[in-house]
Amino acid sequence: MEKQEKQDKKKIILVGIDKAGKTSIVQSLQGIRNLTAFNSLVPTREFNSIKFQAMGLNYLILDLGGQESYRFRHLEKFEEHILEASKIIYVIDILDRNRYNLSLEYLEKIIDKLKNIPINVEISIFFHKYDPDLEPKIEELAQKSMKELIERIKVIIPNNFNYSIFKTSIYTIFEKSKID
Repeated sequence: MEKQEKQDKKKIILVGIDKAGKTSIVQSLQGIRNLTAFNSLVPTREFNSIKFQAMGLNYLILDLGGQESYRFRHLEKFEEHILEASKIIYVIDILDRNRYNLSLEYLEKIIDKLKNIPINVEISIFFHKYDPDLEPKIEELAQKSMKELIERIKVIIPNNFNYSIFKTSIYTIFEKSKID
């Protein structure tokens, strides 16, 4: 019974710098569709642990706060956070070009931690806030910026790591599209 319970439980770590959109993704995964609920979000302090059921599975999502002071604490406790996780979702705000370097530096620190932890976890990189009403604006920056980001991520993440890159949006319904 315990083995079946573990198979039916999915632990997901949601991580990235502040204001990337992690909490809005969590709300979307929980099935929240009322866009006004996203207007009153506040920054995650330390972390939020969210449990819910969907599609016959029990989910535990750790939404790690992305403010600078929390990022350092999360790195110190990363092995503890990652225990029994099946997936890490790293969120990058695609519209915040001024903070790409900061976001990639944090991603690199996380990857360095993962290199020393004997765990096989799937990594999804979300280029978030790729909303349909902003798509023309994003397409302009996407041609160059997204290609550069993808190339930089390929340098950061070793070839033996299991990862995928997606563009994501919570516009009305959460959406993700694989781009690499």
